[in-house]
Amino acid sequence: MEGRTADLLSGSLELFRKLTSPILAEGIPMLDLSLDEPELLKQVAHALASDVRLEIIKLLNHRKMNIIDIAEQLSLPVSTVALNVKVLEKTGLIVTETLPARRGTMKVCSRNFDLVRMKLHTTLGNHNPKNCYTVEMPIGHYSDCEVASTCGMALESGIVEPKEDPSVFYMPDRVSAQLIWFRQGYVEYKFPAAFPRQASIQSIQFAMELCSEAPTYDHDWPSDITLWINDTEIGTWTCPGDFGDRRGKLNPDWVTDAVTQYGLLKTWKVTGSGTYLDDVLLSGVTLQELNIRARAPAPVKLRIGIKPDAVNIGGINLFGRRFGDYEQDIIMRVMYE
Repeated sequence: MEGRTADLLSGSLELFRKLTSPILAEGIPMLDLSLDEPELLKQVAHALASDVRLEIIKLLNHRKMNIIDIAEQLSLPVSTVALNVKVLEKTGLIVTETLPARRGTMKVCSRNFDLVRMKLHTTLGNHNPKNCYTVEMPIGHYSDCEVASTCGMALESGIVEPKEDPSVFYMPDRVSAQLIWFRQGYVEYKFPAAFPRQASIQSIQFAMELCSEAPTYDHDWPSDITLWINDTEIGTWTCPGDFGDRRGKLNPDWVTDAVTQYGLLKTWKVTGSGTYLDDVLLSGVTLQELNIRARAPAPVKLRIGIKPDAVNIGGINLFGRRFGDYEQDIIMRVMYE
């Protein structure tokens, strides 16, 4: 039965990456679940509903371990441990990597989250494709920019030359960018407003992976990152740092270790009652102030930048689908009735 369950969970890690919004709460990695993704919630709940799997997670609280060591600690057959590790891995609760061993290779496991939060409420229309309009915008498809060094961009094949030169932001290759960074300034994107003309908009949200921009990297490098929608400032988030203690899960092989590796996946949402960052109230800006109209000649404009008078001018790294930890670019979702 366990083997059959593991097969049913195949591919759920990809679903997990696309549909959840992991956040870093005071430096603690959190897996955010809700009834809007019931299949994923059930899969994670199933993975945790086992004494063996809970014991495996407890062991990984202290250090990374290979499957043989886990089996010895729990006095279980290696095959039993391997099966349970597979269930945990498919839901993203733990991650594994294959490393060289004295004889061949070994599978080493580590825990992926410190907290799991399950929200037992739903967001109107989030699970109903008829009520959700979604556009994913590649990070290199900005329509306007104003950046200052240090700055640059990388494609999946390598860094765009010349390095640390604002001129690269106007080169044709920019449309293929997978990572862009700048210390000061902004990038602006135009999203089509092709949802139904009679739609009653309930919320608009933007999700992206980003972090600060420090020399090499620095986890204690705060940056005040501000978002504007249709020229209206919706709020500022202070990113705690520029992350490089481990390799980004999606980074190409040419990326060296002593540089920025990954960011945090953040979601800004504007409703009729205010603006929220990862479901926490950020500002009093409401949907009515954004003047979003369906199928209007004017697109929905999104600007991401550092204000000249920001307290923490710590720059921005913005990640595309082939860099960092999350396989996505900038995603806009408009919820409507």
